[in-house]
Amino acid sequence: MSVYQATASAPVNIACIKYWGKRDTKLILPTNSSLSVTLDQDHLRATTTSRADPSFEKDRLWLNGDEEEIKDGGRLATCIKEVKALRRQLEEKDVSLPKISGYFVHISSRNNFPTAAGLASSAAGFAALVASLAALYQLPTDASHLSLIARQGSGSACRSLFGGYVAWEMGEKADGSDSYAVQIAPREHWPDIHALICVVNDAKKGTSSTSGMQRTVETSELLQHRIKHVVPKRMSAISDAIRARDFDTFARLTMQDSNQFHAVALDTDPPIFYMNDVSRAIIALIVEYNRVSVANGGKLKAAYTYDAGPNAVIYAPKENLKEIVELIVKYFPQTEPFKDPFGLFEGKGVQGGAVEGFNTAVAQPFGVGAVKGLIHTRVGDGPRTLGVEEALLGPDGFPKKI
Repeated sequence: MSVYQATASAPVNIACIKYWGKRDTKLILPTNSSLSVTLDQDHLRATTTSRADPSFEKDRLWLNGDEEEIKDGGRLATCIKEVKALRRQLEEKDVSLPKISGYFVHISSRNNFPTAAGLASSAAGFAALVASLAALYQLPTDASHLSLIARQGSGSACRSLFGGYVAWEMGEKADGSDSYAVQIAPREHWPDIHALICVVNDAKKGTSSTSGMQRTVETSELLQHRIKHVVPKRMSAISDAIRARDFDTFARLTMQDSNQFHAVALDTDPPIFYMNDVSRAIIALIVEYNRVSVANGGKLKAAYTYDAGPNAVIYAPKENLKEIVELIVKYFPQTEPFKDPFGLFEGKGVQGGAVEGFNTAVAQPFGVGAVKGLIHTRVGDGPRTLGVEEALLGPDGFPKKI
């Protein structure tokens, strides 16, 4: 008997121009366009296996080994239904295809990073879900079309269906048919961009993105200014910077947009605080690091950005990462040795330090554990279809014990 199964992985993406606010909460249509960098799946990914079988009694999904309820009309159910509908269209056009769109599915998904901790776990998760279902059903659909479906699971998931540098066009139509992701440039266009993620807090956050952004839409006048006047110009300028590999402009716009996003959160009534003292200290360090470079006749060497949480993501050309890691470790000593996937320190370990001319008084050193971990990664590719050896479902169609 045939086994209808596929496994796919999908990446995390971290936005430079932030998505914050929906004009339609059911379809997840944003109030502004956004732009992100896709990160390397060798370091951060969600992996999902989907199987369709006539013996299954209902659609079921397990996340990191625990079963999640698939609520009627909810985000998971919507994504599964939409992808099944595309398969059904294929089967109606080609009667030789097996009629598997009517089977229930079992889905098992795992993240290799903390879920709901500000590392865009839902984006990678829903992108992997849609990518694995598309592989299961052998859909000939392009990534932008699939992004329309992933968007209805988690808005930023649409951007994780591409590698490299990705825009989510907000669209204007009420049905959301023009609100999808497009690739501004592939990873290969500008492979030199690396990222250092400073994990400040890996617990679940106090105000979820979903509830926080709707409070902002309802109460923040600053958001309305951002939507109408600021984001359109920044989307155009940062897209041009990416095409030109202009890190100075890319960095300036990335930091400005992170600042404004958190200003909008503060302008919400009541205010939302996603950053903490550790987050703000990291900003001070990067600002001073860049000041030294500019004072010496150079350009910006790093860019910080923060999503809806305290974790810092620092983008920089690879050549600057050694200095940045040394700087962070100087102020935030680590409990675990730095995992050095790119061999910056040649196995010698990290000694904290600052570049010559750095004003060390811009921040006070914190105790061990204030930054719980450092993840060094880089710009990466889009979803990958994986082999059967990486499947998360066993022969019985239930999650493997890992």
